[in-house]
Amino acid sequence: MEDNEIASIPFGQLGIIVHESCKELGEKVDDYIVKKRKEKLQNCGSHYHLEKIQDSYIIESDIIRFANGEGKGMLRETIRGKDIFILADVGNYSVTYNMFGQENRMSPDDHFQDIKRLISAIAGKARRIHVIMPLLYESRQDKRNSRESLDCAMALQELEDLGVENIFTFDAHETRVQNAIPQTGFESLHSTYQIIEMMKNIENNISFNKNEIMVISPDTGAMDRAIYYAGVLGLDVGLFYKRRDYKKIVDGKNPIIQHEYMGADVEGKDILIVDDMIASGGSVFEIAKELKNKKAKNIYVAVSFTFFTHGIEKMQHYFEKGYITKLFSTNLTYVPQKFKEAVWFTEVDMSQFIALLIDTVNYDESVSPLLDATNRIKSILDK
Repeated sequence: MEDNEIASIPFGQLGIIVHESCKELGEKVDDYIVKKRKEKLQNCGSHYHLEKIQDSYIIESDIIRFANGEGKGMLRETIRGKDIFILADVGNYSVTYNMFGQENRMSPDDHFQDIKRLISAIAGKARRIHVIMPLLYESRQDKRNSRESLDCAMALQELEDLGVENIFTFDAHETRVQNAIPQTGFESLHSTYQIIEMMKNIENNISFNKNEIMVISPDTGAMDRAIYYAGVLGLDVGLFYKRRDYKKIVDGKNPIIQHEYMGADVEGKDILIVDDMIASGGSVFEIAKELKNKKAKNIYVAVSFTFFTHGIEKMQHYFEKGYITKLFSTNLTYVPQKFKEAVWFTEVDMSQFIALLIDTVNYDESVSPLLDATNRIKSILDK
């Protein structure tokens, strides 16, 4: 028996609780894990696993709603001694529930409350509890600028108090929020590798040559992300600085007066704008228009989360005008079908990566190789 085979022992029998908000992604993740473990079993023999390979690792669960809107979490099978992963998308606004005869869309608050309900239903019987929240709850309210709440930090502390051992998210708006739970595992993963791989596969005309394309950060907050893209791709980086009117608050934020560009000349070059999310899309639209005025060529946008809170009509208009060539975004949060059908939209599937994450943690192995995709990205470019 090989030493690495002896070491491949799961921490506990795997169990995945998939909230309704993450059903489609959760089923894909489950399929990948089942396939991978069956392949391991065939290649390494029955001594490799101490547990029976299952056809599905999803724990049957439900959120029961009463007519007045109250709810409760329910698990329909045993979770005793299992290594439990709860997968939920707090940004999925397509999920509804009935309250006093009216249909209500679930908000991020409702989804987070459901996560706590499911943890409560476990009642301490699981061996470990991990929460995978691709879109971090209240991630945009991660720091205090005046007398205001610190919702993200409070939510993380609630999960810690409920016995959650690890919290996994993607492209956290501010990773320093983990300081609120120093004794609990917190990892903010990235979709950089998957996005670049998709760009190489879909856009035949794109070249990651330094003289033909450059990376742009839409604001100072996304600069670290842009520098990573530029560094691993060997490209120049530029920055747009947002001049805001701090005397006004519109839709919870200070309105932008003007975008100021700092960086090398963009004339004749393709542009890759990178950020963690697109909310209304206003900033990206204005930046794309400004870059086109500076005679940039094709403009690509790469983000982990796409909302378009005011609809996609303006995005469609900017595509038809030639301002934006393609938007690459993941399936880590809910994406309406009309987005997927748009010719300017390309969905980047992250289910295989999440499956690898769950498999790695369940076998109690280090997730560090998953955090740094530099070598994998370089292998794509070499091909």
